[in-house]
Amino acid sequence: MTFHTFPEEKLRSFTERVFLTMGCPADHASLAADVLLKSDLRGIDSHGVARLTGYVRLWEKKRINAQPEIKVVHETATTATVDGDGGLGLVVAPFAMKLAMEKAATYGSGWVAVKNSNHFGIAGYHALLAVEQDMIGISMTNASPLVAPTYSSERLLGTNPMCYAFPAGKYPPVIVDMATSAAANGKLEIAQRANESIPEGWVQDKNGQSSTDPNALKHGGSLLPLGSDKDHGSHKGYGLGATVDILSAVLSGANYGPWVPPFVAFLDPPTDPVGEGIGHFFGAMRVDGFRPAEDFKNHLDNWIERFKSSGTIDPEKKVVIPGEPEHAAEIDRKKNGIPLVDAVVKDLNELAMKLGIEGF
Repeated sequence: MTFHTFPEEKLRSFTERVFLTMGCPADHASLAADVLLKSDLRGIDSHGVARLTGYVRLWEKKRINAQPEIKVVHETATTATVDGDGGLGLVVAPFAMKLAMEKAATYGSGWVAVKNSNHFGIAGYHALLAVEQDMIGISMTNASPLVAPTYSSERLLGTNPMCYAFPAGKYPPVIVDMATSAAANGKLEIAQRANESIPEGWVQDKNGQSSTDPNALKHGGSLLPLGSDKDHGSHKGYGLGATVDILSAVLSGANYGPWVPPFVAFLDPPTDPVGEGIGHFFGAMRVDGFRPAEDFKNHLDNWIERFKSSGTIDPEKKVVIPGEPEHAAEIDRKKNGIPLVDAVVKDLNELAMKLGIEGF
């Protein structure tokens, strides 16, 4: 696989131009680009600029409103429901998380559900906004129906990621950011571009048999829940995915389960929606609502140090703190640039040509 490395600012400028060409206001274009670049910087290549063509495709199909009027449609002191007006989830989600943080600043915690939105990038971006204010951040979203529940042959759930972010003291925050499926669809897309097979336990074919073909979904197969099969705990992954779907969509009034409008090109949106757009859910909790923030952060530092000093089954390996690899990637990529595979560069250049903007 061949990579080309680009400075962060070059990719940021290109991404902003794409969103501006779609008709996004300048502040929305800048924010959307920031969300995607955060993904690339943190080494989550499946959710960064590689996704740009997908957003443009949905916009061309009039499934993304480039100039949404995002508004609160239901509210109490500590909760709210936001209507994203069909806008970019990359813009709607930070709006909702900041609203949760405003409520938390006043009341100790804030909880916001979102409907009528679109793909929101990496869950970690939004949860990290709360960490900057000494808050615990929670973010989750439902997604394209690609995952079969335990024992099912139907695609009824999304990869439905969830993120919990905790502020530390002298160490980077602890960030648990994960799909509730065995693998995110973006990892299959990376394997497709590289023409590589995928590990056992990620997908099943249309007949319910395990497959290592990264194109299995396009041929009627499905992703598997976290755990892969019942003997390895797939019912737990299924339960986590269901929780995300209910909080993000059943609670907000968005589409849920198989009615979620898909991001992937090989699925058409359902003709019988049960809600509006896709849904998200956000929470922010002030650490000092439970104990002094410095006390918590000092003890989280101690927690980190103890886990890092753990004895291991392999002397060549050490226990990894959740979020640690992504933090290291961000430091490296800010300094040395962001690597993109040839196939992504080709896609972006074709996109630039179509939109009439400068490519790479």
